[in-house]
Amino acid sequence: MLHRNAPREDFHAGKWNGLGGKCEPDESPLEAAGRELAEESGLELAAEAFRPLGVLQFPAFKPAAAEDWLVFVFTVAVPPAQRRREMPCAEGTLHWIAREKLLELNLWPGDREFLPLVLEGKPFIGSFWYRDGALARRWLQAL
Repeated sequence: MLHRNAPREDFHAGKWNGLGGKCEPDESPLEAAGRELAEESGLELAAEAFRPLGVLQFPAFKPAAAEDWLVFVFTVAVPPAQRRREMPCAEGTLHWIAREKLLELNLWPGDREFLPLVLEGKPFIGSFWYRDGALARRWLQAL
């Protein structure tokens, strides 16, 4: 998990997020996942290591910027020997968190809804609506 503690104005400041980011032009969600993993963790893994698991919509997630987010969720198994401890990146510091401790972190409320499905390896689709940083509405379905 990435602890968003970088010393700059950040919409996610203080929250813990999975690794990821926005797709570059002409980049597929899988290619973006691989690039973001490398940028935020230093790990470069083959495309075959990534397992698509879910799709999430966050309408007007950043209202000031009028941004609707469409998130593609992938999982990847990283051998312990390849994990680097507390690696800093532009957004914050990477920490390897035990699965049973994930829901104890300062997460976005919607993340608490879908993370159990991620941990169980169950495919899903959903939408999360926020107002003033609070979860206002949700729809989540395991597939």
